[in-house]
Amino acid sequence: MVYGQVVIGPPGSGKTTYCNGMSQFLQLIGRKVAIINLDPANDALPYECAVNIEELIKLSDVMAEHSLGPNGGLVYCMDYLEKNIDWLQSKLEPLVRDHYLLFDFPGQVELFFLHANARTVIMELKKKLNLRLTAVHLVDAHLCSDPGKYVSALLLSLSTMLHLELPHVNVLSKIDLIESYGKLAFNLDFYTDVQDLSYLQHHIGQDPRSAKYRKLTKELCDVIEDYNLVTFTALDIQDRESVGNLVKLIDKTNGYIFAEIEASAVEFSKIAVGPLDWDYYRVAAVQEKYMKDDENSD
Repeated sequence: MVYGQVVIGPPGSGKTTYCNGMSQFLQLIGRKVAIINLDPANDALPYECAVNIEELIKLSDVMAEHSLGPNGGLVYCMDYLEKNIDWLQSKLEPLVRDHYLLFDFPGQVELFFLHANARTVIMELKKKLNLRLTAVHLVDAHLCSDPGKYVSALLLSLSTMLHLELPHVNVLSKIDLIESYGKLAFNLDFYTDVQDLSYLQHHIGQDPRSAKYRKLTKELCDVIEDYNLVTFTALDIQDRESVGNLVKLIDKTNGYIFAEIEASAVEFSKIAVGPLDWDYYRVAAVQEKYMKDDENSD
């Protein structure tokens, strides 16, 4: 059984930085890691990748040859990768014996909730190479400071979860910069646990720019709450403890936590349903560390 992560998220959410930091952390705790760069627009990699899609196709060549823009070019590249899945499989086969895999995907969000190419590639690899993968969806934490953008992030996360059909962890990245664009209206746990969104609708309604979309916002929030699937985990990729706690969660979702355990089905079930031991860290300690206290700022 081979384990790994599918790292996705909008442009600027920190995917490449995440892959670099995560690979360093995993190596420190004794895992052999291979990073697979599947972003043909990522030509300045801070890490050494085991597989690079630019060996197969380059975005710049596609744009020049077919007169496409960046978005159309990325869709073409993913379609080309899907049709040449055997190339990727042959590159991965030597790695799956003893490596933990990190897939660095493009930041074009349409690839993960609209087009089928990326999903088909992932599912084919899972089937042919017996991979156990978790989708790690990064969202820039500063979006929480804008209610409208936060609702958009929730919709994107929900759509991606439903489209990919993988074990899924949504991450508020760059948590150390969460208040760089303004103070949050609520405590951090409101945003990580996606609590009662009616309070958020009230704040959106007070903004004259978005007041006219009040009814649409309510309907969208109702959809998010009806599914009740989206929650977030906070991450500072430069903080070892923060990364370590995220690894615990990912290991539980993709089954890595069970890899070295010899136990009965009953024991496995106990581990699976057991609570994580870092709920306090996930919310309260993160808020204490990265968010200003009103009382202390006066």
